[in-house]
Amino acid sequence: MASQLLLPPNQFTKSVSAKVFFTVGDCQGLNDFTLRRKSLQATRVSNGFSLRAKADLRSTNNKSLVEIPKQWYNLVADLSVKPPPPLHPKTFQPIKPEDLSHLFPSELIKQEATQERFIDIPEEVLEIYKLWRPTPLIRAKRLEKLLQTPARIYFKYEGGSPAGSHKPNTAVPQAYYNAKEGVKNVVTETGAGQWGSSLAFASSLFGLDCEVWQVANSYHTKPYRRLMMQTWGAKVHSSPSDLTEAGRRILESDPSSPGSLGIAISEAVEVAARNEDTKYCLGSVLNHVLLHQTIIGEECIQQMENFGETPDLIIGCTGGGSNFAGLSFPFIREKLKGKINPVIRAVEPSACPSLTKGVYAYDFGDTAGLTPLMKMHTLGHDFIPDPIHAGGLRYHGMAPLISHVYEQGFMEAISIPQIECFQGAIQFARTEGIIPAPEPTHAIAATIREALRCKETGEAKVILMAMCGHGHFDLASYDKYLKGELIDLSFSEEKIRESLSKVPHVV
Repeated sequence: MASQLLLPPNQFTKSVSAKVFFTVGDCQGLNDFTLRRKSLQATRVSNGFSLRAKADLRSTNNKSLVEIPKQWYNLVADLSVKPPPPLHPKTFQPIKPEDLSHLFPSELIKQEATQERFIDIPEEVLEIYKLWRPTPLIRAKRLEKLLQTPARIYFKYEGGSPAGSHKPNTAVPQAYYNAKEGVKNVVTETGAGQWGSSLAFASSLFGLDCEVWQVANSYHTKPYRRLMMQTWGAKVHSSPSDLTEAGRRILESDPSSPGSLGIAISEAVEVAARNEDTKYCLGSVLNHVLLHQTIIGEECIQQMENFGETPDLIIGCTGGGSNFAGLSFPFIREKLKGKINPVIRAVEPSACPSLTKGVYAYDFGDTAGLTPLMKMHTLGHDFIPDPIHAGGLRYHGMAPLISHVYEQGFMEAISIPQIECFQGAIQFARTEGIIPAPEPTHAIAATIREALRCKETGEAKVILMAMCGHGHFDLASYDKYLKGELIDLSFSEEKIRESLSKVPHVV
């Protein structure tokens, strides 16, 4: 039997004394030694779902090691055509930094508008990142075998963070910058609860009080996400609520409203605007959020090089766009340099298809019209999507920077209904062992489509997929699918036309 090092990956944040079981031949042993994080490299390949761990205790310049990036990457710096600026909701003039000061700390406002290519990650943030970063890049050999495809499928897995998704990548720096400027309270919205739980986690580390408005449908169907937030000390409200003017207005027109991210944003922004000691945090859409998430792609470029691979196709799910941008933006940089030329494909739910069915226009980021106007692909700010199980993708608009990149032709987009997504999720879980959150099932379904095309054409494409989180708290969705009770929900053309008619006319 080959030697096997039984260690959990990415768990060593500093020098620790460890007792490690190992097997050599038919013998078991116990050995004491000191491990340093920099000297542990775990590369997982799903052939047998084994973990090949290599520990080089004497050298830290092993070429296979992946360091946590020390900088975030700003794609705007490399775009020849810059994205349109956000506008003041009353004057329709470009927003000024002081217009945002009641919502965000000054450092995040600077990051929102920066033209710098790279932004240094604070040491305090890097130390917390070490709890789960670097995250693994995994080749899905068992899925390839099931599909009988010549394609080579890799996925970048972000589910090992404390909150189980990519969201802490931005929650930690947002909490850090707020605490550094003396903010006491932060408020936010959340859909499925991945962002809300991430901000609750980050707030607990920096001594901030955290209040979350969770979309009503997810609040009631995903109680364990709510309990995660509460465990980390956050107050959680179902949205729409009777605590805000925006919420009360929605409840008056529809007492059984399932809520939406746009409504929850309105409630959180309203509370932040009327309390001087409170700032607002957003889990997607804005430039500084996408900036923080680029740590995913920066790591992945190193890892793909270590595998000796170059992606032909990069796939990620999109709601507001932070996970997709986090993986794809550093690769777009390399594409702009002429070093690689992958197809970059966003996948959205058929019930909320902002990129594939929305219009590219200035619109509010929230339902009540409290946020700045942003040029983005939108279904209309008061569009309330049907309550699909991928609650994190139920947003009426797409991140302005992703929308701009889409308009410039650097990426493409498709939409997929949820039954096909859960079919792919079951195949993935039964081969790769990871139960995905409903959101990345869209990327999985698109990956399976492409892998089956490769089976027909014989192409040995390298497919890179964003796997942004696990679905351990989404098992009720799987229960419905397995019982045959899941149905495909689609958007209503009439509903979208009505919503788009209320988009502000900006000349």
